[in-house]
Amino acid sequence: MPELPEVETVRRGLMPVLQGAVIERAEARRPDLRWPLPENFADRLAGRRIEALNRRAKYLLADLDGGEVLIVHLGMSGSMRIEGAPVKGRPGLFHYPRGEAGRHDHVVLHLAGGASVTFNDPRRFGAILIVPYDRLDSHPLLRDLGPEPLGNSFNAAYLAAALARRRTSLKAALLDQKLVAGLGNIYVSEALFRARLSPRRLAYTLADGNGGPTARAERLVVAIREVLREAIQAGGSSLRDHRQVDGELGYFQHAFRVYDREGEPCSTPRCTGRIQRILQAGRATFYCPVCQR
Repeated sequence: MPELPEVETVRRGLMPVLQGAVIERAEARRPDLRWPLPENFADRLAGRRIEALNRRAKYLLADLDGGEVLIVHLGMSGSMRIEGAPVKGRPGLFHYPRGEAGRHDHVVLHLAGGASVTFNDPRRFGAILIVPYDRLDSHPLLRDLGPEPLGNSFNAAYLAAALARRRTSLKAALLDQKLVAGLGNIYVSEALFRARLSPRRLAYTLADGNGGPTARAERLVVAIREVLREAIQAGGSSLRDHRQVDGELGYFQHAFRVYDREGEPCSTPRCTGRIQRILQAGRATFYCPVCQR
């Protein structure tokens, strides 16, 4: 499933084409994805201007004129594709134009000026919703989300306070979207490795006796931010389905230090460990049992 870096990469790729654009016509090629598309979906989008394109956790948020927001969730296999828009700095070239629509192209936004944006989702775990702007924060998908890990409100003091009473594993706690929004299996494993913290460590041990941050909490916040920023810069990680909006793969998978590296030597200098794979709550975790404590 796309995590924060993949969704942010998609947002940045879509911005030059979508932000400020007018939807001339919307095309729904099936009535549902994970859930039914909004009632009168195509009619409600026709003629609307996209005022801004934002992201919250793993959701894309397109602010529409008229006080509504288009929420797009990529699910497990969703992707967005731009066609008919010149590549920035290369006039006359276009983003992978195709003559025939793919069988998994479920929603197409035809924009004034000739460009189009297509939502493709082979497994149909994605979703597209339209909600009033003034109800966005209270929407069931968004209301319980924790702070953005790249935002100012996510810091060592917050993390320690949030973990202080948690007796679960540190890996499980960080995957809780109520604690911090947008983190997933890959980037939690990578951040824990950089912070030299075991995924098995109990979460509350990152807080001191007063609920304040320990040095471990400080290291972990720094590691989470570093991993996410590097992954965004690399266009995300392409393991199965993720592609950028121009069709290119993400490249951060080539920088993995532990994820999917079972049995390989640890990359920490002078460490003699080898990467192990364990299951935590049904999810694969990769870590070095020697230098992650």
